Parts: sequence; structure tokens; C-alpha cells
Amino acid sequence: MNQTTQQRADRREFVARLLVGVPDALVITGLGSAAYDVFAAGDRDRNYYLWGAMGGAAPMGLGLALAQPDKPVVVITGDGEQLMGIGSLATIGAKQPKNLTIVVLDNGHFGETGMQRSHSSLGTDLVAVAKGFGIADAFTIDSLAGCNDITDRIQARAGVAFAQVFIEVEEPPRKLPPRDGPFIKNRFRTALGLQPF
Repeated sequence: MNQTTQQRADRREFVARLLVGVPDALVITGLGSAAYDVFAAGDRDRNYYLWGAMGGAAPMGLGLALAQPDKPVVVITGDGEQLMGIGSLATIGAKQPKNLTIVVLDNGHFGETGMQRSHSSLGTDLVAVAKGFGIADAFTIDSLAGCNDITDRIQARAGVAFAQVFIEVEEPPRKLPPRDGPFIKNRFRTALGLQPF
């Protein structure tokens, strides 16, 4: 289906509903709007906000999932950020952590640099790419009702999942999480029962 005519979910409401459904999840955000959406849903010690390192959310989520195999790990990122780190899906497909879910909020645009169209609105099928990298449980969602599909998978921890969530193009007002990298890191480590450093 053409992205311009596709049904789309409200990004903030979708993220808020998702996080309510998985209160114990460790959450890694991509930079920009995904971080703003997660923060707007409620700041938590188990949220790790990436302010830079475009393309780094999925590989960071992979490392965390491998290091914390008994905890659900959720990466919430945007289409532009995931496209920048597309090769990380190959490693995720090879490692197959059972506790990792990647949620790509796809508005078909690069929100942080002026709303230029991203490759996902120009023909790139992110679900097909994920499946090509060996992530069999890759699927699309275009409504709030689909949130339950993701939360069920996160709670089951039965294998890596990749959800491409088609969201509205409009950008809501920014809700900025803390920008202090050491603070975010140390708070997250403390939530995991690890010593800050």
C-alpha cells in the first residue's frame, strides 16, 4: 500500500499505550522524535535516551538484550534513524535475542533535519529488509489497536520482533528528556542493579 494513502497512528498515543503495556521493559530510544515521544509518555529510570549516534539505537538494544537476557528490551526509533543503522539488523538476525523488540515509528520523513522524505516513503520496505536479514517476526502496524500485538510479543520474549508502525506525519511539540549523558547512563545502570561509573 502506498504510504501516502495508508492509515496511520498518532505517534504519542501509540508510544504511551505501548509503554503502559510493558512497564518493566528496558527502553532504548533513537535520537530525535522517538526520544521525545518516550519522554512525553513518562520519564523512567529504565529509559535510555540517545541524543546522538544516529543509527545506534538498534545495535545498542542488541547489546543490552544479550547482556540482560532475562529482561525485555525495546528499541523505539524512527525510520530515518533505523535506515542509518540498517546493517545492525543483519547482526540482530544472526544473534536472534529472544528478548529484543524493535519498534520503528515510520512517518516517511527525516523529522530532525527538515522533514525531507525518507527512503521508507520512496519505496524501501523495512519489513522486507528485516526479514531479509533473518528477522522472521517482522510486521507492520497502522493503528493504535496494533499496540497489543507488540506488547504481547514483548511480554512473551519468544524471539526478536521488528514492528514498522506507520504514524502520522505531523510533529507534536517537543518534550525534551535529560541531555546529561552521564546522568542517563548512571541512572540506567543503577536501575539494572549495576554500579555507576
